[in-house]
Amino acid sequence: MGNIVEFKNVYKSYGKKEVLIDLNVSIPKGKIIGLLGQNGSGKSTMIKLINGLLQPNKGEIKINGMKPSIKTKKIVSYLPERTYLNDWMKVKDILSFFNDFYEDFDMQKSYEMLKSLKIDKNEKLKNMSKGTKEKVQLILVMSRNADLYILDEPIGGVDPAIRNYILKTILNNYNENSTLLIATHLISEIENICDDVLVISDGQILLQGNVDEIREEKGKSIDILFREEFKCWGN
Repeated sequence: MGNIVEFKNVYKSYGKKEVLIDLNVSIPKGKIIGLLGQNGSGKSTMIKLINGLLQPNKGEIKINGMKPSIKTKKIVSYLPERTYLNDWMKVKDILSFFNDFYEDFDMQKSYEMLKSLKIDKNEKLKNMSKGTKEKVQLILVMSRNADLYILDEPIGGVDPAIRNYILKTILNNYNENSTLLIATHLISEIENICDDVLVISDGQILLQGNVDEIREEKGKSIDILFREEFKCWGN
């Protein structure tokens, strides 16, 4: 099926701080990929580069064979770590805005998710809790029929009691022919839903491969592997 994302010799720094160091990574199409790493490991920088929000100091990034651009934004549905929506807007107005802006937006699916997550379409964001705002943002992202879904810490700020519910919402609503890239430091929460994992630390790839094959080879979960063997993980 080929690759949906390719990084070739990508280097990114902020001043003297090196964030990504000659990164060479290929992300295959049609899989659920866990982009795993501690906060500050380079996950969010990778994601921003894919979305064209940052430019590399050197190297090349391709999204379905194209450089990050307006064209690639049409096939990538991105959930940033921080909420970007305007508080004064009602939920139904935000859905209408996205429906007008993205050709692949599925309004029916968005309303089904609102009902499932028990969110009032007439409520303004300013009256919502932080967790509910994050759910609305998730609905916007998952209502698109994109080729690549990128979720940056989708369960990081969510109460542990509803993390499984959020993950179930994601799995039930993404386009199954697409690639789903979930960036998180909460390995134990997502490793059982991933086909592959891509683990990054200090701007370099520590491990990339099939989850089941890694667990069989190492005889332990991905989470335990990094706590015990690499000693670079914590809660």
